[in-house]
Amino acid sequence: MKSWIHSAKEYLLKSLKPIPQELNELDWKEMLSTNKDRLAEHISAFANHAGGGYLIFGIENSTAEIKGVNREEVNTIIDRLSSIGRNKLEPAVSIDHSVENWDNFPLLFIRIKESAIKPVYIKSKNIEHSFIRSGGTTRQASRHEIGSLMLNSKSPVYEELFASTLKQPEQIISLLDFAKIFELLKKPVPGSQTEILYSLSQEKLIKPIDDSGYYITNFGALAAARNLNEFDNLARKSIRLIKYEGTDKTVPSKEFPVNIGYAIGFEGLIQFIKNLLPGSEVIKNALRQSTEVYPEIALRELIANALIHQDFTIRGSGPMIEIFSDRIEITNPGRLLPNKKIDRLIRTTPESRNEILAAAFRMYNICEERGSGFEKTIKAIELYGLPPLKIEEIENSFKVTLYSPKSFAQMTDSERVEATYQHSIIQYYSPEGGMNNTTLRERLKMHPRQASQISRLIKDTMDKGRIKQKDTDNSSKKFIKYVPYWA
Repeated sequence: MKSWIHSAKEYLLKSLKPIPQELNELDWKEMLSTNKDRLAEHISAFANHAGGGYLIFGIENSTAEIKGVNREEVNTIIDRLSSIGRNKLEPAVSIDHSVENWDNFPLLFIRIKESAIKPVYIKSKNIEHSFIRSGGTTRQASRHEIGSLMLNSKSPVYEELFASTLKQPEQIISLLDFAKIFELLKKPVPGSQTEILYSLSQEKLIKPIDDSGYYITNFGALAAARNLNEFDNLARKSIRLIKYEGTDKTVPSKEFPVNIGYAIGFEGLIQFIKNLLPGSEVIKNALRQSTEVYPEIALRELIANALIHQDFTIRGSGPMIEIFSDRIEITNPGRLLPNKKIDRLIRTTPESRNEILAAAFRMYNICEERGSGFEKTIKAIELYGLPPLKIEEIENSFKVTLYSPKSFAQMTDSERVEATYQHSIIQYYSPEGGMNNTTLRERLKMHPRQASQISRLIKDTMDKGRIKQKDTDNSSKKFIKYVPYWA
């Protein structure tokens, strides 16, 4: 028995005894009406009703006499109502059904779920042609009632939409790496298939549909798919990883497909990228030791950021990681949200397009807490003595570039100014409360005798409006501190 049948039977009993009456939650009919418009209005009303509602076929309209239905009538009713819900309403409404015995007569129970997006209205007309249940009947909603429906409407969230067709439990287990998800959650794998599926639905990876099966959500596939190519709409959202032999795209390259879900494959992706990157050697305590050219924390945060903040509505494009001999470029589809500025990304709390994915990445310990990613990246870049992080919007995408080490002399003027600006942000939020000549010199790995060069760089950065003097009343150059222009 489907899980909703018990509730439907309780409503039917209430509507039949002691005096037959139709309810806001239930309407019964002897047979299918030929008036498709009226049927569309009924479906609209139940989809707009809190908790949805039920249509019961096989009960005489005026006397409430139980008459039942036959197989041909059942098939006709289901086909007709399914077509109306799909083609005549906006947003589309799906139905569920079950044939149940009542007083030894077969009745057709139709379930119409409450729509998360309201109002549901007649597609060929406009939003004012929305319907509601009132006093056990279906009527057109007033403007005030339409406003109330809109207030109780939930905007569709991309991660909660379905990535698959309806699947059975064995198919879910086959398509999703559930064991890795429980490992990321630091939880033991449940002992039964039923418990596994329940946990996956609680984590929003799948959506149960009564007793019919499960849909895999976009989030479920993006996070845990064993192979994203199994999901038609997400195949192009796989990560592209390309390694070039030189500093531009004209040289030979090799592409490494990354087709598994972002969360379950993240750790392996980071380790694979590290193996592709060049290393360097340092002498420490008279021993030669290998070290990484790029800080791992920067790779993790920048790649996680690209996955989390991409615009999934841009078709045919996914996140891309390109490794050159002198840099790494990480690109994701979608520009910054309108209220965000490139030079204010460090230490600000980001607004994510994909909050479910972002929250999961934090819960899985894949990335740092909200708003700290760019700050940790810049701190790591400074520690490694790398050029500043390059952040840019290009066409319909967002790109960050992480450069291999350069000396001060090798940096361009714009790189020096950007390094100064980024350092001023880090220092502004430090206990010192601002940047000075010494901190910037140390960040750029320069000798104390080069302090005059740093002074000129600070002046250039001020002239370009990127930093300002913290205390304008301070006349001692030795103790002057500088902060970002917006501080």
